[in-house]
Amino acid sequence: MPKHGVVIIGTGLAGYTTAKEFRKNDPETPLTLITDSDGAFYSKPMLSNAYGTNKLPTQLATQNAEQMADTLKAKVLTHRHVMEIDLNDSVVLTQSGDNILFDRLVLAIGASPIVPPLEGNALERIHQVNSLADYARFRGDLAEPRKVAIIGAGLIGCEFANDLRRGGHEVSVFGPDALPLSNLLPAQAASELKTELGGIGVDWQLGSAVKTVNLNDEQFELILANGQSHQADVMLSAIGLRANLQLAKQAGLSTARGIVTDRFLQTSSPNVYALGDCAEVEGLFLPFVLPIMSAARALGKTLAGEKTSVQYPAMPVVIKTPAYPLVVSSPPAGAEGNWQIEETGTGLRCLLKNGLGQLVGFALTQDCVKERQALVKELPPLLNT
Repeated sequence: MPKHGVVIIGTGLAGYTTAKEFRKNDPETPLTLITDSDGAFYSKPMLSNAYGTNKLPTQLATQNAEQMADTLKAKVLTHRHVMEIDLNDSVVLTQSGDNILFDRLVLAIGASPIVPPLEGNALERIHQVNSLADYARFRGDLAEPRKVAIIGAGLIGCEFANDLRRGGHEVSVFGPDALPLSNLLPAQAASELKTELGGIGVDWQLGSAVKTVNLNDEQFELILANGQSHQADVMLSAIGLRANLQLAKQAGLSTARGIVTDRFLQTSSPNVYALGDCAEVEGLFLPFVLPIMSAARALGKTLAGEKTSVQYPAMPVVIKTPAYPLVVSSPPAGAEGNWQIEETGTGLRCLLKNGLGQLVGFALTQDCVKERQALVKELPPLLNT
């Protein structure tokens, strides 16, 4: 490896895990990580269920940047906003004036919350929780019991709804679809999720999108497309994430839903790689923990000189709604099938099977979640060598 070594932009799960995997295979080559945050290591998926278990932001961070640098035998440059990647000269330029040369560059720059397309005077006061700093600000608005409105009835919205009810707040969830998690679950399972979370006090306001949010005397007013009006003390938007692509586009890299890579995580430029929530690997955009871990293991070897392709087995997603336990394994891209649903008395076993009767996906609820490991063995991989 030439003298400038490996540079990783981003110190989230993707960046730090790639650094750890690289160090397993190469303990000596210079390694630099750049972040616009304080560089603390924490598990981002814990943000949507931390409040109900009374986890403070400081408790979620397990190591600070200095400790991570020591562990990785690396430089961790914090509070550095990357302005430009010059691929011709192989240099990263930051707003602080750093010119950081690299031999191999990894983009682990994540994704940002989608800004809801709303009218009104309160948009800047709507919380979006995608970092430890976001969580700290959100938690600061929940010092006393409040009435919280969540825009978005998808995975993150449902997790926060369950968590905030556990924390003692009134919670209303708004979304245009008739059922929560309608993009992941068959209707029967989605209906039961709605009922069970309703049973712990979640107020569902579904079937009409929020159009306008105004703030009057510290009280939010939400106006729906159907004309209904609702009030809240605190607002959270959880309508999804969009890959951070601006830096890659400025550098001339190929992008689609994410930064386009092959199965070796290489972008359209040699010696530049991408993974995590910012990457689209062989046409797959999978912003979840297990794909990140698989990609980091492969990339750690590739960066150390052992070219290794990523493999994605079937990777179920555990949805953190303890009032109604759920685990979902979505089918591979292009796979079609029909749901076969069995009520076991202690949950739903929802199996998605193709025309040949082969299992291509599943959704398990309540006690049936215990079956996931056995069922995973029957599923086709999402990406194989």
